Parts: sequence; C-alpha cells; structure tokens
Amino acid sequence: MKTAAAPLAHEVPPAAADDVVAEMQEIYIEKGTPMFMRTVLALFSGGFATFALLYCVQPMMPLLSHEYSINAAQSSLILSVATGMLAIGLLITGPISDRIGRKPVMVTALFAAALCTMASAMMPSWEGVLIMRALIGLSLSGLAAVAMTYLSEEIHPQHIGLAMGLYIGGNAIGGMSGRLITGVLIDFVSWHTAMLVIGGLALIAAAVFWKILPESRNFRSRSLHPRSLLDGFTMHFRDAGLPLLFLEAFVLMGAFFTLFNYIGYRLLAQPYNLDQVFVGLLSVVYLSGIYSSAKIGSLADKLGRRKVLWATIALMFVGLALTMFTPLPLVIIGMLIFTFGFFGAHSVASSWIGRRAIKARGQASSLYLFSYYAGSSIAGTAGGVFWHLGGWNGIGLFIGALLLVALLVALKLAKLPPLGGVKA
Repeated sequence: MKTAAAPLAHEVPPAAADDVVAEMQEIYIEKGTPMFMRTVLALFSGGFATFALLYCVQPMMPLLSHEYSINAAQSSLILSVATGMLAIGLLITGPISDRIGRKPVMVTALFAAALCTMASAMMPSWEGVLIMRALIGLSLSGLAAVAMTYLSEEIHPQHIGLAMGLYIGGNAIGGMSGRLITGVLIDFVSWHTAMLVIGGLALIAAAVFWKILPESRNFRSRSLHPRSLLDGFTMHFRDAGLPLLFLEAFVLMGAFFTLFNYIGYRLLAQPYNLDQVFVGLLSVVYLSGIYSSAKIGSLADKLGRRKVLWATIALMFVGLALTMFTPLPLVIIGMLIFTFGFFGAHSVASSWIGRRAIKARGQASSLYLFSYYAGSSIAGTAGGVFWHLGGWNGIGLFIGALLLVALLVALKLAKLPPLGGVKA
C-alpha cells in the first residue's frame, strides 16, 4: 500500500479545511499487493454468496407450487419478497454503514442471510418460508449497499474499475451457481436439503469474508440524524452526474431482467420446443458477464468511464438484435453478447458512483442499487405486457426503447465536464 496525496482532490469542490486534510491522509490499497488480493477475494466471495442466496429458489418454483398447492404467481413470491425487501433495505443499510462502518454491516449481513436461508428450510408453512425469504432480502441489502462504497473508499482510484468488476463477477457467478446447484439437487434430494446446502455454502463464504477482508482505513463516521440523511440525499440529486447514473441503473437492469424473464417462454414454444432443463442451462451465458465485468472495468480505468459506458450499451443493442433472428445459434450468441455488454456497463456505472459521490457514499451506492432493483421489478413486469401483445417482437421493441434511453444517458454523462479537469 502507498499513501496517496489527495488522489481525489480533483473531484472535491471547495470544502472545509478539515475535509481537505482528511483526504490527504487517505491510504489506498494498490493493485498487485497482498491486501488488494485479499480485498477482491473477500468481495468476490461476498458477491457470490449474495446472489446465490437470492436466486437459488428460482428453479424450485414449480416444485413449491405442487407441495403447497399454490399457483405460479404465488410461488414467485419466494423470489419477489426477497428482492423487494432488498430494495427497501438498501435505503436503510447504506446510511447505517455511513455511521458504524462498512465491514461490520457487511459481515453481519452475510451471516444473517446464510442462517435465515437454513432456517427457511425448516419452516413448517408457506408463510414461514416467505417470512424467512423477506429477512434474507433485508439482510443481503447490508452487503449489496455497502460493498461498492467500501471499494470506492479503500481501493486506489486507478484500480477501482478492476476491483468493482471482480466483485460484480462474483455476483454473476453466484447468480448462475445458485440456480444450477439447486436445479440439479432438487432432482435427487428435497428442496429443504437443497436450501440447507446453499445456506451452508453461504456460511462458509461469510466466514472467509470476515477473516480476510481488511478493516476500513478511509472510513469516516457520518451522523444518522434525519437532517444529515436529508442533506446527503439532496446533495446527491443536485450533482450533475449521480441522478443520471441512478437512471442508468434502472434502465440497464430493466432491459437485462426483461430479456431473461421472457426468453425462456420463447424457447419453450415453437419453433424450438426446447425442454426446461436446456433452457435452465442457458444461465451459463452469465460466464460472459463474469469476464466482461472485470475486463471492461479495467479498460474503463485506462480510457475513462465516459468513453467506455456508451460502447457497452451498443454491445447490448447488437446482442438484442441477434436474438430477433430465428436460428437458435444466433439467439444464443445474442444472449452472450447482451450479457457481456450488460455486466460491463454495470461495472462501469457502479464504479463511477464512488468517483462522483464526495460524501455519504454509502447513501449514494444505496440509491444506485435501489434504482437497479427497482428497474428489475418494474420493467421486468411491464415487459410481460409487451410479450402478450407482440411476442418476442414486442419484447425486442420494449428492451430496445430501454437501451435507447440508456445510450442517451451515457452520451449525456460523456459530455459532462470532468471534475477538476481529470477524466472520470
């Protein structure tokens, strides 16, 4: 590690003398050091556990419908209550981390979510399972809201894109693995046992995270007073770039979630008539996102985020266009390119939050992720209307409109004057 003399001073407007002195004393984690490896490995494992716990229930929904005599919409609550509580929790846990610190909130979140997952396997009723899933979502908000802030505070600004990309890569692997592990296990054991296995794996990931993640060095406590929270909220929305990044999160995740919500319906029907197992295995396209999140994040560190973000969205357009053709190989290639572009764009946009948010970074990250999950919920549901009205052509039109907004926002961000004359 090296001491950086006010590396972010170019992003700080005229501030109080004590703020300037504090920045000059910041000690960043440099790429290539053992502490950098510990940090990215810890956040990778945390991201893996978060998304494995969140999405592991998706393959179980038909089985749950049969066991509890509920319809598909009711069965889907096992996922939606968790994501809904996660979105709400983001607005709470971010400010809490601004007060008590980053690592304590993240460690508590992971252990609580793992234990609640294991408890959900032992609930005697459907209502009990849903309560546990709601608590899991609320718990996971503690890591989702804080991880980006921790990285933006502790990692040297020149390497933040790479570190953020590796963290998001862990998210992608977790989301894919959670679905695959439970999807395979429930063919051999009960869903209760599958949940216990996932919960046990998450418990191990939480222990690794706790042991190897370095303590915060640049964290400075912020008041939890409502006035302080309101001031932070107002400050973020007065910034020229942060509201645009929040909107970017909404439309990008809305587009991604919509495509994967309805591509299965298309592939199960004519002319493909694929079976459910093959459609489920298509989640391996997430592997392209694992690569792109780190690669594009590192590229953004070198070229600047304003030059890279719009290009990743253009890639999503290309991927979407390929899915509009009928041949299955083209559809799958389109899904790969679309996923590659999405995780790259998310990596760039999320790392940009920490560069623009001067204070209350936990709150800024929470607002970004709240927009992110709101996009998945609102746009993902709205896409169903376009599916029923126009099939995959309707979905293509809807996603295309979202991507057009995303591209316009990216171009607007690219035109913003660099803070302090330094590329963002």
